[in-house]
Amino acid sequence: MNPKSLTSAAIVSGLLALTSGSANAVPDQPTSWEKCAGIVKAGQNDCGALDGKHNCAGQATIDNADNEWAYVPAGTCTKITGGVVATVKPAKT
Repeated sequence: MNPKSLTSAAIVSGLLALTSGSANAVPDQPTSWEKCAGIVKAGQNDCGALDGKHNCAGQATIDNADNEWAYVPAGTCTKITGGVVATVKPAKT
């Protein structure tokens, strides 16, 4: 057997072992989400700002702004440094 086919056979064998034995290694898709503020990079927010400065995704202008948020699986926000579960801030009158 030539070295190239031996290498290919080893790669295929390794991939088969990974896919057959790791079915439980990938977590299920989350069923509930929460808004997590204070963790997004500029331009990476999921929808409008909590303070109403804008109403669209991707418009955060600075990293880690308190009023910008992204959806994360429920229960993970507080595990992220700087993450705060977001609530809509009441409008000032």
